Amino acid sequence: MAAVLHHSAPLARVLGFRAAATVASPTPVRLVQSESRILLGLSEPELRQLALDFGQKSYRGKQMHDQLYKIKAKEIQDFSHLPQSFRDSLKEAGWRVGRSPAHHVVSAADGTLKILIKLEDNRLIETVGIPVKDDNGSLRLTACVSSQVGCPLRCSFCATGKGGYSRNLQRHEIVEQVLAIEDLFKHRVSNVVFMGMGEPMLNLRSVLEAHTCLNKDIQIGQRMMTISTVGVPNTIKMLAQHKLQSTLAVSLHAPNQKLRETIVPSAKSYPLDALLDDCKHYFSETRRRVTFEYTLLAGINDGTEHAVELAELLHTSCGRGCHVNLIPFNPIEGSEYRRPYKKTVLAFVAALESNRITVSVRQTRGLDASAACGQLRNQHQKTPIVDQTVAEPQLMPI
Repeated sequence: MAAVLHHSAPLARVLGFRAAATVASPTPVRLVQSESRILLGLSEPELRQLALDFGQKSYRGKQMHDQLYKIKAKEIQDFSHLPQSFRDSLKEAGWRVGRSPAHHVVSAADGTLKILIKLEDNRLIETVGIPVKDDNGSLRLTACVSSQVGCPLRCSFCATGKGGYSRNLQRHEIVEQVLAIEDLFKHRVSNVVFMGMGEPMLNLRSVLEAHTCLNKDIQIGQRMMTISTVGVPNTIKMLAQHKLQSTLAVSLHAPNQKLRETIVPSAKSYPLDALLDDCKHYFSETRRRVTFEYTLLAGINDGTEHAVELAELLHTSCGRGCHVNLIPFNPIEGSEYRRPYKKTVLAFVAALESNRITVSVRQTRGLDASAACGQLRNQHQKTPIVDQTVAEPQLMPI
């Protein structure tokens, strides 16, 4: 007897499939494939629909969801609760989990682990696990995840930009970084920061899809996640429309447009006043305070006069809705920049606080494990990874 099977609108939209109208018996629907058939990143409703499409009961989708996000199975064959025939059908139809192997792992004296993940196309990305114990001895584990292979923005102090840009990461390639960290630490990740390789706003669609999966499926609270950007025109307002409860971190690195352009080349196309206006809009839409990242470069942007100028800029442009996070420069090979002395950092902090700006200094973690973004990958990727056939990343519609 012929069975009428079809994809629900959400699943078809997410996967980009066009379903056939009818098929015979409980054979899976023949689909036109526009991207790899990856299970990781799919929600429970989507997995339930997928099970139905294969002639299975809906609860099989719940079982797949548990295998992906609780048991963290890496192969469909490991989905022990599913009938062997269903597992075989999924594999024959081209479905796979979407987990990649760890190519290399290094550890730092402070417990930080840096993982080099080898993707299906043999490209390498970095993710970092940062463990911190609170006053009660409980472990808080932060995952610093990448959103692109390389980065096209080429900030002058960043090792990632020196390695070139290749492509955006897909949703599952972002999510799997968190699972890889949980595997190594044997502990749940409690915080996620999109501060690894790449510019998240140039891959906003996949970043938002991964954000949803991390929140809904892996159960990490939105307020435990941070999305970082150096600033891409129009994207902050796009992000504000989603009214996330996550933190937006904007990399400034300078208190004026002229100096910022020397540190962040992309700043030429996104003037500082326009960027800060968008940040103010973000705060008004979400009521979430914006964090401004500021990398301190010795003798370049670390003077008390820079701190005073930065305070005046933020008071004028953003009002109350901001916080400054200072990052003493992490030395990278071949860089002309130097890390400032501790007394210089403290003087910068004092100047901001005396001008009524809330400020924190990021604790340096994993420095002895080449934990600056891009360092480990550059060591293992001997030749530039730039794919000359790939154009500069285009802003994807959400």
